[in-house]
Amino acid sequence: MVDRWSGHVLTEWAILGRVTVRGTAGVAIAGLLGAVRAQGKPMIDFPKQKIVVAGAGSAGLGVVNAARKTMKRMLGNNESAFDSARSQFWVVDAKGLITEARDNIDSDALPFARKIKEIDRQGLREGASLVEVVKQVKPDVLLGLSAVGGLFSKEVLEALKDSTSTRPAIFAMSNPTKNAECTPEEAFSIVGDNIVFASGSPFKDVDLGNGHIGHCNQGNNMYLFPGIGLGTLLSGSRIVSDGMLQAAAECLAAYMTEEEVLRGIIYPKISSIRDITKKIAAAVVREAIEEDLAEGYRDIDARELSKLSQ
Repeated sequence: MVDRWSGHVLTEWAILGRVTVRGTAGVAIAGLLGAVRAQGKPMIDFPKQKIVVAGAGSAGLGVVNAARKTMKRMLGNNESAFDSARSQFWVVDAKGLITEARDNIDSDALPFARKIKEIDRQGLREGASLVEVVKQVKPDVLLGLSAVGGLFSKEVLEALKDSTSTRPAIFAMSNPTKNAECTPEEAFSIVGDNIVFASGSPFKDVDLGNGHIGHCNQGNNMYLFPGIGLGTLLSGSRIVSDGMLQAAAECLAAYMTEEEVLRGIIYPKISSIRDITKKIAAAVVREAIEEDLAEGYRDIDARELSKLSQ
């Protein structure tokens, strides 16, 4: 089904501009789910991850919101689950940890402002530095979306060594290269060999010695854009729902073998892009049908789509 219609993607790409923002967040979510797998855990354990986020701009909060919605769906997709998911994030901006005690807090950041009682118990405060937050929270994931090069300093990375995770993950996602929060060499040399590293910019893998490689995973948007776009187009859905985005992210995160993820590889080779695109498109179509969003494409109705997407 996907091969049959893939030639239409470029001619109709203009109507799928809405995919861009969702796809960027989706690639990050796929990486976060992959990091859970790299810990030897199932993706459904994602809601248990403690995530410290550096950056509260539109990109940072877009990813955090998408991650929270993914956790919510895994926890039962109700309001209680949504509130529970909120507690897994500590968002730090240029002024430090965002809490309810902050004056004139940005409305987009408000849902992630930590409650005063929470931070008191954690030994934190409004405006606590990134180093302080990492030391106290001992996160599973340090997620950089700040556009501040070198933000993950030696002190910050040293603090992450005390993570409660068996395999902490570092996502230095800011572009271009000069804005990356740290380099893979810094991450592996300071935190240790047993980490997962991902970035927004391309970096070379790190030679750890004794035949071991520290894999640098680039969260390239091209992993999801074609598949989400094609799946949305073929389904005839007028929106890219949270469920469709999650289906795409989970499909990408599941693409790697168990052996690969345990070696710290959470994104596939670019050479696999055609196969990835077909699988993601089919996953998106199935989710659109499940959510009753599929209206069909040209002479294919939703019922036929359901058969073809299997």
